[in-house]
Amino acid sequence: MLYHLFQYLEQHDLPGVGVFKYLTFRASLAVIVSLIITMVIGKWIIKVLRRKQVGETVRELGLEGQKEKEGTPTMGGIIILSSILVPTLLFAKLTNVYVQLLILTTIWLGLIGFLDDYIKVFKKNKQGLAGKFKIIGQIGIGLIVASVLYFHDDVVVKEKVLTDQQRVYSTLDNHDRSIHIANDYIWRESKDHITTIPFVKNNEFNYGWLLGWINKDLIKYTWILFIPIVIIIVTSVSNGANLTDGLDGLATGTSAIIGVTLGVFAYVSGNYVFANYLNIMYIPNIGELVVYIAAFVGACIGFLWYNSYPAQVFMGDTGSLALGGIIAVFAIAVRKELLIPLFCGIFLVENLSVILQVLWFKYTKNKYGVGRRIFLMSPLHHHYQKKGMHEAKIVSRFWILGLILAVLTIVTLKLR
Repeated sequence: MLYHLFQYLEQHDLPGVGVFKYLTFRASLAVIVSLIITMVIGKWIIKVLRRKQVGETVRELGLEGQKEKEGTPTMGGIIILSSILVPTLLFAKLTNVYVQLLILTTIWLGLIGFLDDYIKVFKKNKQGLAGKFKIIGQIGIGLIVASVLYFHDDVVVKEKVLTDQQRVYSTLDNHDRSIHIANDYIWRESKDHITTIPFVKNNEFNYGWLLGWINKDLIKYTWILFIPIVIIIVTSVSNGANLTDGLDGLATGTSAIIGVTLGVFAYVSGNYVFANYLNIMYIPNIGELVVYIAAFVGACIGFLWYNSYPAQVFMGDTGSLALGGIIAVFAIAVRKELLIPLFCGIFLVENLSVILQVLWFKYTKNKYGVGRRIFLMSPLHHHYQKKGMHEAKIVSRFWILGLILAVLTIVTLKLR
């Protein structure tokens, strides 16, 4: 809102308001305001949650320090979501389609998580919202996101295309190439649904190829494949974040690291100078998401003030489902969804540990009559708790691994 206000004031030659045009300035403000909101309202919300007796009900799993968490306020995701939405509404360009999608995702998945927490806390139902309803909600937002990203006129990419001069230049030998040829490429706008393949030269993959190899006329039906793929990604990452939220600060810190990584991608992809230098696709208007992701990172870091060990509040499904969904939608918007297994490696491993544990248990039970386990307990962080490792050390080491994965992800911009 302030962005549009200052844009209006600039037209009337008010001194100093032009600074709001700069993305980095607004992103900085978003981080600061997000941190302030988290710190200021966080304490107040925790008091309200305690007064309303919105405490965590802990299942007896035989984990060290588990009973101490009994009664800790939950639904703290309200703090995170507020700290994301308020700075975004203040400083982002609200007519931007990508910003609109992320705001919708935040509210949509936040409400699903809130409903799940509400049923657990106030209805005293430990199962919370039925799994099928969670999945329906995740499919719903995935369907909307995929449809907008596929069909909306403002969702385009620009790729460097060689001009005739450059084609001539490329045929010359090394001696003749000392002749400078200006304007050797142009940016061609495309509605093609292209994404990035990591560690590969000319690292672009067009979803249309999945059908085009059968018949080129089928390319116009690419949406039939694109939409289910987006739904699967949104659902998987959202649930992965939810599973990771099992130790104080684990999901919050990991999400902050992922947010910084995505912010780098949004910035370089939305700036044609960096896109040209890095030889990556240029995505018009995507740079505006830097403001959103700045608020996201600020909210996660600020929430750690209360959520780090020993936690004064848990985010609950209100926060974890939304954080995972936001990361998935953001990654798809910046055309980096194939990098999700890398920068969301912590979420992926947590997910896989549960899947493998369940499958192996069922397989061995059917074969031997007694179920066997791969891990002492899943998700994976509980396995290390069972081995006697302190909760704070597990979280710290997972953060370190998350940082390593984040660096590797950013390196893919040049390492091909």
